[in-house]
Amino acid sequence: MQPLPAINPSRRILLGPGPSMVHPRVLQAMATPLLGHLDPEFLAIMDDIQKALRWLFHTQNTLTIPISGTGSSAMEAAIVNLVEPGDAVIVGINGIFGTRLASMVERCGGQAIRLEVPWGQPLNPEHIGHHLKATTPIKAVAIVHAETSTGVHQPLEHIGQLCQQHEVLYIVDTVTSLGGMEVNVDAWHIDVCYSATQKCISCPPGVAPITFSDRAVHSIRQRQSPCTSWYLDCSLISDYWSESKRTYHHTAPISMAYALRESLRLIQEEGLEARIARHQRNSHALLAGLNTLGFELFPLASFTLTTLLCVRLPPFLDDLHARKVLLKEFHIEVGGGLGPLARKVWRIGLMGESSREEYILTLLSALEQILTRDYGQTPTGISMKAAMDIWNQPHSSLSTFPPSNN
Repeated sequence: MQPLPAINPSRRILLGPGPSMVHPRVLQAMATPLLGHLDPEFLAIMDDIQKALRWLFHTQNTLTIPISGTGSSAMEAAIVNLVEPGDAVIVGINGIFGTRLASMVERCGGQAIRLEVPWGQPLNPEHIGHHLKATTPIKAVAIVHAETSTGVHQPLEHIGQLCQQHEVLYIVDTVTSLGGMEVNVDAWHIDVCYSATQKCISCPPGVAPITFSDRAVHSIRQRQSPCTSWYLDCSLISDYWSESKRTYHHTAPISMAYALRESLRLIQEEGLEARIARHQRNSHALLAGLNTLGFELFPLASFTLTTLLCVRLPPFLDDLHARKVLLKEFHIEVGGGLGPLARKVWRIGLMGESSREEYILTLLSALEQILTRDYGQTPTGISMKAAMDIWNQPHSSLSTFPPSNN
């Protein structure tokens, strides 16, 4: 066999549902020489990551770590550690990832009580409260904060209060929100909260932040049956991340730990408040531009993510053709629809390093050229002007988008 040629991937502007663009400092960090996974210097890096993740999650939880795997591994870790055979879990479903949560519950032998609403709509906390009052003992409620398949933002605080009142565990997916939207684990009474690095944190995929409350850790320690996954068993993993134990569990992805630490440094330097405001403002601008070209918001406007816009295509636009041209000619990636939304919507990610004015203007310019050349439209700069009008407004003049979590 001949040696493989060197890789030379094309440069892309990543505006899909993930991964997002990565800052050069993060890529440089990944090239740092390796340390052993029990080297004292690496253990200090682990401590830095835990402290920064607690800051990002807004939590004091001791067990706050990055799982060695992508976001789905953190989702599975949340479920396999807490759900035992026969446990009933209320799962909110308004898209693909709520459905995935329910499937994981069932694979653990649990009973997934599926609360389904039409795609594009948020869940009603009153419906959750009704099921919490039912006679069936409920172990947990599992909710997706930012549904990547539909662009829906789910308010969390009221549901957390209900979980507290009924003494059930609260599991929340923040894969597409952590680092770009407000996430307050302790204030919202969240027991398990997980995310992924390749979205708003703008780190390559490969590790997945997760945090467990003391109540969740107690539930793990009191299991009547072993965790069905050895690799994701947090009663074992926690001993490796404990400053007092450092018991070997598996070889940590050293270079990904370097990358995550540098990504967290960048977030700290920008400041969470400024970062959240940047995502909000850029979402306003992109949506204003897209509206002039015939794209319409898919979810309800008051429950729209600022990190990912899900928009209906103009009736004349061919999904596959337009995305192919964007990628091949303009080197821009956007995401298509999933499931029943296939070929009907685009999912445009403005996450972390991808949420930049220059990328938004490049996308709008490319769309105007495609509409002019391939569809006989004559947008003549209207979309870019609409976006610029948003950026030229005083920051205080923009309405909250999405609304507060209360």
